[in-house]
Amino acid sequence: MKFAVVIEKGASSFGAYVPDLPGCVAVGETREEALRLIREAIEFHLEGIKQEGEAVPEPHSETEYVEILTA
Repeated sequence: MKFAVVIEKGASSFGAYVPDLPGCVAVGETREEALRLIREAIEFHLEGIKQEGEAVPEPHSETEYVEILTA
């Protein structure tokens, strides 16, 4: 499965979240650390969903960049 992950650069850290898995977030000092931690968070999140007897949601979010010309 592939889940879209949004990475946001903050003043002193990087945050990551998964739009298809509400509450699945991670924060790291570097982009690489945030990606590693969100991967772990996704696995943990999905384990919890399975333990609750619920179906794992299919990913449906997509990402796209839109280029805008500025004046």
